[in-house]
Amino acid sequence: MPTVLVAAIALIDIDGRVLLAERPAGKSMAGLWEFPGGKVETGEIPEAALIREVREELAIDISAACLAPFAFASHSYEKFHLLMPLFLCRKWHGLVDPQEGQRVKWVRISGLSDYPMPPADEPLVAMLRDFL
Repeated sequence: MPTVLVAAIALIDIDGRVLLAERPAGKSMAGLWEFPGGKVETGEIPEAALIREVREELAIDISAACLAPFAFASHSYEKFHLLMPLFLCRKWHGLVDPQEGQRVKWVRISGLSDYPMPPADEPLVAMLRDFL
């Protein structure tokens, strides 16, 4: 079973809310909410993947210095094993503007469990809630 490396980010605003993005129609697990991010390309480090992904998907710029490694998910799906480091980020440039038609929502920590998420993301919510 192949291992897929995906980097994710918990963007935390000044009010302590976390940004969630809805997986768009046509993608696997469409309609579920997740931490933004994406696949780490060959030769790329997770931080560089996040900088690239949030620029492409959300039109914001983040610096590697503002990414704090937080936790990771390790989850076996039917056809692959997902390894997903989650980084925290409280500082970025620009306003979040979804570029791929996805819905995004700023959610209070206490409300994160109200949003259905992919199985790999779920354990990260409890860790984030305990930390924040």
